[in-house]
Amino acid sequence: MAVRVQFENNNEVGVFAKLTNAYCLVAIGGSENFYSVFESELSDTIPVIHTSVAGCRIIGRLTVANRHGLLLPNSTTDQELQHIRNSLPDSVKIQRVEERLSALGNVIACNDYVALVHPDLDKETEEVLADTLNVEVFRHTIAGSVLTGSYCAFSNQGGIVHPKTTVADQDELSSLLQVPLVAGTVNRGSDVIGAGLVVNDWSAFCGFDTTATEISVIENVFRLNEANQPSVITTDMRESLIETLT
Repeated sequence: MAVRVQFENNNEVGVFAKLTNAYCLVAIGGSENFYSVFESELSDTIPVIHTSVAGCRIIGRLTVANRHGLLLPNSTTDQELQHIRNSLPDSVKIQRVEERLSALGNVIACNDYVALVHPDLDKETEEVLADTLNVEVFRHTIAGSVLTGSYCAFSNQGGIVHPKTTVADQDELSSLLQVPLVAGTVNRGSDVIGAGLVVNDWSAFCGFDTTATEISVIENVFRLNEANQPSVITTDMRESLIETLT
């Protein structure tokens, strides 16, 4: 199920949260409503951890994470590192990296098996990434942009990429990631997918402006409707349209 949520009237959910199959990080200082949306969906299965990174709330853009591990920029304070380590499940490895491109979430996109990274990422960072997150690393662009983390979102079930990604590119990315991909948008036509959406294998959170059509695309490609039935939203929309017309 994809859920709409806002962080202080901001629809860029992926900037203020990081979601994996083993834990969820959310920025401190949000409204109670923002946290309750995440906690009601997730707290039965995974911990929801309130934190900042390097004193900032844009944790989704500064971190890279999957169920195996979490990478933080070097500017993360010892106190923040300790707090996150204490809150994470024991099996999750956590590591700070010295990287020029320090907004790691903008330049790296990953699921539990594969990472797509900015072509200019340091070799050392690539090695730390492969080791900590237990992923295969590919240097790639998305729709000609080097900011792989900003312009796509994918889980182990599927993925959404920038709407201008060519069909050939989608095919190549799909075979690298071994998941079905679709070109799409969030937040009523925004192409910055990584900022408007966080997703894992059973839930997704997107900005308040995301339309019903965008949500049905998200639910279908990430297989969030358990029985893989046609999206309830689209069915409801069709029914209400037919009622209005008749």
